[in-house]
Amino acid sequence: MTAANNRSNGSIDVFGVGNALVDILALVEDDFVLSHKLNRGAMTLMDAETQGGILHDLEHNSLQMRSGGSAANTMIALAQSGGKAYYSGKVAKDTNGEFYRQDLLDAGIDFNVHPAAQSNGPTGTCVVLTTPDAERTMCTNLGVSTALSATDIDIDRLTHCKYSYIEGYLWDAPDPRKASIETMEQSKRLGVKVAFTFSDGFLVDRFADDFHKVVSEYCDIIMCNVDEVRSFFQEESLAECARKMSSIADLAFITNGAKGCLVVENKQIVEVPGFPVKAIDTVGAGDAFAGGVLFGITNGYSAAQAARWGNFLASMVVQIHGPRLEGSQAHRLSEVLAN
Repeated sequence: MTAANNRSNGSIDVFGVGNALVDILALVEDDFVLSHKLNRGAMTLMDAETQGGILHDLEHNSLQMRSGGSAANTMIALAQSGGKAYYSGKVAKDTNGEFYRQDLLDAGIDFNVHPAAQSNGPTGTCVVLTTPDAERTMCTNLGVSTALSATDIDIDRLTHCKYSYIEGYLWDAPDPRKASIETMEQSKRLGVKVAFTFSDGFLVDRFADDFHKVVSEYCDIIMCNVDEVRSFFQEESLAECARKMSSIADLAFITNGAKGCLVVENKQIVEVPGFPVKAIDTVGAGDAFAGGVLFGITNGYSAAQAARWGNFLASMVVQIHGPRLEGSQAHRLSEVLAN
């Protein structure tokens, strides 16, 4: 099969690769975040003991569990839009790992990565603390997700996809980083396009050289927010960042919170406005946006239409507690894109 045929005949829209984490969601006051000396509004990696201490202090809070990880949430948003996705991430053969697998399958995501033995560590978990101003602070123990390796990437399934989607969070450990590069290289070999999200500003700062190399060598679509793109280019002016992005990427989406996003396409920059809503929880907004965009791009919509759909999904997610919407959103598509 030729590369061109791969692109046109892909039966799966997106092949997602990311950290497989069970999200544990809690609503807390500001003083909880302060008392644990957490980096408010960011993601902090921690060992199981430290995370366990935080969970202990949440024992009287109402907690929710979701199959998560950034790219997994994006694949779910894509499926809720009417798309098809496959997901690669590593879980352990434990209770959380089985919960994760079943929750993804229930969400319509094809997930078939062989679980690791419990002796290799537990399934990764992310405690998501949301404060009254809708800001989320994440406390992550990656667990066995750091064991995701290049051999876990199912090349046969990748062959049948239109795009691969890789999250920047995978750069935190050597094996997942190699799995990411393997996915990108095999995508290029097969004629599958590559989408990459920066994930977090601290990753852009720590892996600046890697990210610049990845963007220039592999990526067809870049996803980032305004803080990440400013870190990437070491430039405060958003307009200048967008201009610089247009010189190195054919297509990029730069989210800007409630304002919507900038679409950078073929050296043109277009602002796509957001939807005015009252946010109560920002967790998952960027992931939902990416899922909406990927659905649009892989199903024949223009970049601006895809961005509008992504903005809509993000605006819906910030009005609820938790990282994702419930059930199909496809029935809203024509209404949203008609306006």
